[in-house]
Amino acid sequence: MAGTEGPRIDAAAAADRPGARAPAPAAEFGDHDLAVIGNGAVAALINPAGRVVWFCFPRPDGDPVLHALLGGKDPQSGFLDIALTGQSGVRQRYLPNTAVAETTLSDGEGGSVRVLDFCPCLPRFGRMYRPPMLLRRIEPLAGRPRVTLRLRPGFDYGATPPAISLGSNHIRYAGSRQSLRLTTDMALSYLANEADFTLDRPMHLLLGPDEPVPEALEELVPRFLDETVAYWQNWVRDLSVPFDWQEPVIRAAITLKLCCFEDTGAIMAALTTSLSEAPGSGRTWDYRFCWLRDAYFTVGALNRLAETRTMEHFVRFLLDAVQRDGTAEIAPLYPIAPGITREERIAEALAGFGGDGPVRIGNAAFTQRQNDVYGSIILSASQMFWDERLPLRGDAALYRRLCPFGRTALAHALEPDAGPWEIRGTTEVHSFSAAMCWAAVHRMGLIAARVGEAAEAADWRTKADTLRGQILARVIVAEGGWISGVLDRPMLDASVLLLPELGLLSHGDPRFLATLDLFGERLLRNGFLMRYIEQDDFGEPETAFLICTFWYIDALAGAGRRDQALALFEKILARRNHVGLLSEGIAPGSFALRGNFPQTYSQVGLILSAMRLSRSGEEGLWRA
Repeated sequence: MAGTEGPRIDAAAAADRPGARAPAPAAEFGDHDLAVIGNGAVAALINPAGRVVWFCFPRPDGDPVLHALLGGKDPQSGFLDIALTGQSGVRQRYLPNTAVAETTLSDGEGGSVRVLDFCPCLPRFGRMYRPPMLLRRIEPLAGRPRVTLRLRPGFDYGATPPAISLGSNHIRYAGSRQSLRLTTDMALSYLANEADFTLDRPMHLLLGPDEPVPEALEELVPRFLDETVAYWQNWVRDLSVPFDWQEPVIRAAITLKLCCFEDTGAIMAALTTSLSEAPGSGRTWDYRFCWLRDAYFTVGALNRLAETRTMEHFVRFLLDAVQRDGTAEIAPLYPIAPGITREERIAEALAGFGGDGPVRIGNAAFTQRQNDVYGSIILSASQMFWDERLPLRGDAALYRRLCPFGRTALAHALEPDAGPWEIRGTTEVHSFSAAMCWAAVHRMGLIAARVGEAAEAADWRTKADTLRGQILARVIVAEGGWISGVLDRPMLDASVLLLPELGLLSHGDPRFLATLDLFGERLLRNGFLMRYIEQDDFGEPETAFLICTFWYIDALAGAGRRDQALALFEKILARRNHVGLLSEGIAPGSFALRGNFPQTYSQVGLILSAMRLSRSGEEGLWRA
């Protein structure tokens, strides 16, 4: 494993490293070929040419002051970029085992430039320092390259251009409700007038709050870079990774970490809004919220990698958010921190990803009933009652706080809801939701026994057994003996692949094997699994959700069909973008990535499938 390499490496030799691409024209990259950087306070997306096209401020669910990813009424605004005169090739990668993006630009005359982008994350003053800022270091590598730097932010979701004023070493960009400051050690006149100049020394940019920077950037940025690289490499070193596919798993784990808002412990479903599931479909959603279901899966994946702090912080966030909400029904999603509304509205000034709108702010799914949320709460907290490593383990007090969720799960288990795919037009009793409610009740029995409540444990177990029988009596389709996605009628739904993972039945159960066979015939498209194929409120789905394919891979492996699972896993790995990231879905025909990015679901699926399919260290080292 790589991981000891420091940040100031010989970038000119980067193409010789395993996995690095040779310089390529930007036209060879796809729409989702984006690198993500962040520090748990803010995050940014960078295209292969080094243009920052998405940066929300002052936190990941805030105003996208750099919004070129979603266009705008001024198509030449909303970005930070660097243009190399005569540019002929680009190369982008991450520094090994970090969230530091490296972009190398080359011209046709032997000149080249290296750009390092990161958000600082380092220990300082006895605590972790995660300021809401983006840092950029630009280094000449060869020749005498001429470059042009441009910063064109916008405010209020692209509706308000900035008022610009120059200071001694900074430019201030003022919006209607907040301001940004770019501090730099380059000539302000070049930046303000977007003039080209010869890059003959390293230069630095700091984009963040409108506050003075007391240190010289040529000293501060390299130091922050070194310490940020060290933070990420130390974080990776503590992961318990599988023997095989370590690099994809590490990249997926870092990406999950970037989707965590460290201030509160919330976990975002993705870092973007309104990247369409399919062109012209209208399926454009704001994913910059904490879905309890998505967060449960993220916690589970990081726990498998021995990264339990995310679980601890999330459970604290979860209980606080639910209590603060003050409603009897638990919502499926919450803001990552107070101050942002969930009400859905349209950002009129933004055209959409590739012009495909609408761009939505907020998500109306928060008004839905999704009964699986109770299972998501209880299952997210369950490991805290058994993990002896934790400084603050689950106890009787936490059990008591979970009891109302278990009772509500029991009450709602067989009631209609919008289901895991958040259908807006209809409600039914969804099999996955019912199974998650059963899992909530079942786990409450185990937890009660763990904290010494024997009588309550027996009561929970009795209720769970009864509920399990009721679900299985209504979920199996008589003709064919397979598992339906809803109770009382046949419906193909990929989410039932999770029923063995929850413990409702086994992977070897004939009813589950029949379901696997039917999915292979009806839902599989060119190696990728559709979530369902029925018409919904937006028509028939066109995009395969990547998490569903990972669920299918895990189910095949659990049923003993390892070779088939392995072939599909390798196929999905090949569809990661140029820096190893996945979006929400994929077009089964063109293999183009679709949907919001980077999607936690997809990174979770990669991690769990890799861990299920990997050889042990003994097999890998001695029986190759």
